[in-house]
Amino acid sequence: MRDLGAGFGYLIKGQRWVGRHGRWFGFGLLPGLLTLVLYAGALVGLGYGADDLVDWATPFADDWSSPWLGLLRTTLTVLVFGLGLFLAVITFTAVTLLVGQPFYESLSEQVDRTEGGAVPESGLPLWRELWISARDSVRILVRVGCYAVLLFALGFIPVVGQTVVPVIGFCVTGYFLAEELTAVALQRRGMVLRDRLALLRGRRLLTLGFGVPLGLAFLIPFVAVFLMPGAVAGATLLARDLVPSVENENKGENKGEDEGETPTPYDLDKD
Repeated sequence: MRDLGAGFGYLIKGQRWVGRHGRWFGFGLLPGLLTLVLYAGALVGLGYGADDLVDWATPFADDWSSPWLGLLRTTLTVLVFGLGLFLAVITFTAVTLLVGQPFYESLSEQVDRTEGGAVPESGLPLWRELWISARDSVRILVRVGCYAVLLFALGFIPVVGQTVVPVIGFCVTGYFLAEELTAVALQRRGMVLRDRLALLRGRRLLTLGFGVPLGLAFLIPFVAVFLMPGAVAGATLLARDLVPSVENENKGENKGEDEGETPTPYDLDKD
């Protein structure tokens, strides 16, 4: 349970970091503001159109008597909008990070620089970094989509669908939010998606402690935009503490290897 508190602590440290570096806070707001406008329009459209979508998808219930017709379609409308909100929370970070890749790369590097030690660089051109980020985001969204469909189906189970399923949904949201945010710093450290997921799975409670509160906060309009710069900073601090332990283990495993061999800055062929 200590890791849960530690994960939340990284989120707070990230917000404090941007609070002390106001220029970087403003710098990191720009991609989120642009993405927020796009998502707000999409959610408003879904809010107005969800009931029509449900009516179109359930013609078999047209002849049902009251209150069953209203109960079915109201429940489905709420679930459709909830699913849209769930996907919006997950994809908002991915889209914002993709749109703001140069912004958040610079912010993450500055966090590394101010915290001391080496400042890792991928050594890749910007277009290649954007391609890798987009490719990994699609892979994450496919995973999230699978969870979303499963949770949507489980939502019809009485009691469990209204209690346990939302909790699991927030955990899934928090886990993948943490992955997307730490990817900024971990990609610069040469870690591909498969390795990043394995790293975070090894510290699930730490990951959830960071991601779940952030996912809950992102449900509040406009909050996501203002928390994004600090979330990237906090994820960088989290990555700094996660990666050294892995590097130390690798050094122990690689003792006796040819000293002339040096790793490539980014393994493009993996995952």
